[in-house]
Amino acid sequence: MTLFTRQFTSALLLGLAAFCAQAEEIRIGFINTDRIFKESTTAKQAQAKLEQEFSKREKDLVDAEKSFKTAVEKFEREAPTLSESQRLSRQKQLGEQDRDFQRKRREFQEELNARKNEEFQQVLERANRVIKQVAETEKYDLVLQEAVYINPKHDITDKVLKVINAAK
Repeated sequence: MTLFTRQFTSALLLGLAAFCAQAEEIRIGFINTDRIFKESTTAKQAQAKLEQEFSKREKDLVDAEKSFKTAVEKFEREAPTLSESQRLSRQKQLGEQDRDFQRKRREFQEELNARKNEEFQQVLERANRVIKQVAETEKYDLVLQEAVYINPKHDITDKVLKVINAAK
């Protein structure tokens, strides 16, 4: 959904809510999803799980990068004294080493992003269930997750965080 569509939908819903508010009292709540992703125990557990899962590979990549930089520096120091064939051979070897490193880094980043999306999708699904539960319990008519401006009195993020954190 594009940003314009979201804003238009939000504006339309708020306009409808304002119109309906004249007839009866409407309870509106707002959720700050960024805070849910930063402060909830489920999000923190997901982040810790990802760090544990990918820390060794990340360390290996950092070590490989250091090794490559050291090899490049050594080549630059020795290049003037090498024969043409030795210099070309080492350049080719360094190029292959660099391509291999870049490929491994790209694969690592893609796998990390995919796992991050999986984990945080689960956090979002759990948060949405809790949001619905809080909304039904406290009889909210409308709960928004994105808005340009919201009066802090409508922010129910703390209530949702309390329920999410209490469950774990």
